[in-house]
Amino acid sequence: MRFSLEDAGTVVILGLGIILLVLGPTMIDLFELLTLTKYLILSLFAMSLAYIWGFGGIISFGQSAFFGLGGYAFGVAGLNMMGDTTTPLILSVLFAGGFAAALGYFMFYGRLTEVYMGIVTLVVTLILYKLIGHTAGSEYAIGQARLGGFNGMPSLPVMVDPFTGEEMWPETLFQVVLGLLLLVYVILKLIQKTRFGRVCLAIANNETRASLLGYDVRLHKVAMFAIGGGIAGLAGGLYASNEAFIDPNALTLIMSAQCLVWVMVGGVGSYIGPILACCALNYLAVWLGGVDWGMSGFELENQFIVGTILIVIVLALPKGLVPTIRDWIFPHWPHLRGPEARASGGGGGATAAPAATAPQAESGERPA
Repeated sequence: MRFSLEDAGTVVILGLGIILLVLGPTMIDLFELLTLTKYLILSLFAMSLAYIWGFGGIISFGQSAFFGLGGYAFGVAGLNMMGDTTTPLILSVLFAGGFAAALGYFMFYGRLTEVYMGIVTLVVTLILYKLIGHTAGSEYAIGQARLGGFNGMPSLPVMVDPFTGEEMWPETLFQVVLGLLLLVYVILKLIQKTRFGRVCLAIANNETRASLLGYDVRLHKVAMFAIGGGIAGLAGGLYASNEAFIDPNALTLIMSAQCLVWVMVGGVGSYIGPILACCALNYLAVWLGGVDWGMSGFELENQFIVGTILIVIVLALPKGLVPTIRDWIFPHWPHLRGPEARASGGGGGATAAPAATAPQAESGERPA
């Protein structure tokens, strides 16, 4: 297996992540550490969409459905399994991933086009938001856990150490969240190098050609959608535990839109791009909210400024920040950039191997 500059970049990113994992708690003050922990959880959420969109050609307008379901699964299981948060976190992944697999089965085997799939995911999110919002009565309880309607579920258990049973300190929680983010990053990278990953990239490049070569396009899409849903569910479970609270706002279209923004700004076909975009845009929104504009009675909505910046970035850099920078650095050597770089738009025409071998789709260009 040829070692590309993409692999070298992965090693560098992991190295920097491990350094932050070890030194972060000692170098970052408590408030910033808590803030960064939250943003890393949201980055995991962004990575779930980056995977299915950038490497499977599946765009979901309702990714928050799996994020919210993961949060509620953690809340229900956590309140019924007092003293244990590891099992509820696993259940949040399985529940969200299972729901995504079921939804994906009906969408992909129903042969819906991309437009209708986007609409279906959007509508499912709206339905779940309304459904959970109307569960305020005492009859809407699962064991000891009341869903609470729009009031949400308070007093959710904070992550505990599975070995000692004690609540994690903020420093430990930061390390756990960052460790899970790096773990998911490595797993997705490894999946890309498997036969399954190369088939998925072939489907993203040219679905018709992959189908004609004998690959089960629908099955691969369902599997990818389920993996993306499971990652979003993991982020939702961590979010619910970190906030000790979950409510229907986790299922809103605003959450889905933010996830889309992070992936678009960071770059479709990249993992590190959405992570950087998520952290940077959230920090920017907080900073703008605290700026004194020097005008009495004047308040400028910070999200308006962030939205304006987003429009400028999307128009000026349609591929996103990371793929554009990568193209600037390696303009004449697409074969050195690896499958992730080429999935974002670099390289030549897509090629695929016969059905007896793994497709060489990583040498192609993902359609817009």
